[in-house]
Amino acid sequence: MTDSTSKEGPFRPEARNPRGFADKRARDLRAERAILEAVSAVYERYGFEALDTGAFEYADALGKFLPDSDRPNEGVFALQDDADLDGKNGQWMALRYDLTAPLARFAAQNWETLAKPFRRYAYGPVWRNEKPGPGRFREFIQCDADTVGSARPEADAEIIAMAVEGLQAAGLPRGAAVLKINNRKLLNGLLTAAGVETQGQKLSVLRAVDKLDRLGVEGVRLLLGEGRLDESGAFTKGAGLVGKSIDAVLDFVQAGSGGRTGTLANIANVIGGSAEGDEGLEELAKIDAALKSLGVDDDQAVFEPSIVRGLEYYTGAVFEAELLLSTLDEKGHKVSFGSIGGGGRYDDLVARFTGQQTPATGFSFGVSRLAAALRAAGRETGVTARGPVVIINFDQAHMGEYFAVAAELRHAGIPAEVYLGSSGMRPQMKYADRRMAPAAIMLGGDEIAAGTVTIKDLDLGRELASGVADNAAWKAERPGQQTIPRGELVAAVKTIIGRKIIGE
Repeated sequence: MTDSTSKEGPFRPEARNPRGFADKRARDLRAERAILEAVSAVYERYGFEALDTGAFEYADALGKFLPDSDRPNEGVFALQDDADLDGKNGQWMALRYDLTAPLARFAAQNWETLAKPFRRYAYGPVWRNEKPGPGRFREFIQCDADTVGSARPEADAEIIAMAVEGLQAAGLPRGAAVLKINNRKLLNGLLTAAGVETQGQKLSVLRAVDKLDRLGVEGVRLLLGEGRLDESGAFTKGAGLVGKSIDAVLDFVQAGSGGRTGTLANIANVIGGSAEGDEGLEELAKIDAALKSLGVDDDQAVFEPSIVRGLEYYTGAVFEAELLLSTLDEKGHKVSFGSIGGGGRYDDLVARFTGQQTPATGFSFGVSRLAAALRAAGRETGVTARGPVVIINFDQAHMGEYFAVAAELRHAGIPAEVYLGSSGMRPQMKYADRRMAPAAIMLGGDEIAAGTVTIKDLDLGRELASGVADNAAWKAERPGQQTIPRGELVAAVKTIIGRKIIGE
């Protein structure tokens, strides 16, 4: 669409965000950056190397959203590349919907030159062409760590331990989140023990299990049987199980007690004898042993039989990070963030390119979601509301002096700016306050002649103003304002910035 002029005047587009896309201001960006730096440091301590891949991948490399029509846009944002040199139509490309599919492509493309197992971490935006909603965006930040080339359960355990440590580094104290772990092989063993045979019935059972947190045991019981009528009157058809089959599934999903060791024993009583189920139990036992050696206790990572992730994607262990903190939104309403990350073992993804099974396991943090959860819980880290020091512009004739002051502060590592608007002093002070400047620098003709500079400590002013009753007396006292020799400017500003302010 192009701008045009009509009888009504020039076209004026409405200033608006596309649905599902949000602007981020400095506080949001600082919060996300703090999380990324903290989590990346954990990944690097575990020996993982950074990798960045392009925003676009060829659509046929994405796997989950393979094109089934002329335009492969189901779930992704796609466009067609320019025609090839031989005149053939260009291939379809899509914005990456996660960081794992690009990793699989990279590993397959560079397998012969990689040190194996290949341990990498990555972070960046991903895009999903899905219906947006509250807290659900079409663009968001993820931070992943994956090991490609190791089939050992200990590789899963290391990913889990790293996720636990990463959550704590991001600002969640012990007890604020928990890693819930299951194994797809246990779920398959359960289906065998319950006598479930058809694919449709298997999916119905697993979907019912996945709703345990929301519907409770009795709600799941109904979905395993004939079906469930919800509060709105809508009926959901059930899996059609009866008697002992329903009991077996319910015993399984309620087996999570007695710590990780107790849970394994409880699960064995339900699905013991299934070859695939026994294999899953053995893998979880090895994960448990490794987690104990890594110092991950039962309150930090638990075996949870009701966790169901990626029915067609994960091949072994699956894990999900759940926030346990009670959080409130801006209106004081309780908000449940639930899952703030997840992952598992996916041994078939690289094989899409190579034809050979390549074991892999990994975990992904939803950085944007985690930042929102930390803010709602009042646990943001690495975020400061301070803006730059503002140099008040009294006279255009002294602009050179103002810029010299700004340069001196910047060279000392202090963010600073000269006010470049056209307002008087009072609006300039309001500007500095709105920018949350720690200090305002005032340098008029008298100060320049005397070799001095006046500093107003805005941090102190904001702190003291909260207890002021007499506004006239407040103005007369000018709290936090001092005139000092010009050569002491940097030291004085550093003192102001270094002082702990109430509320930070």
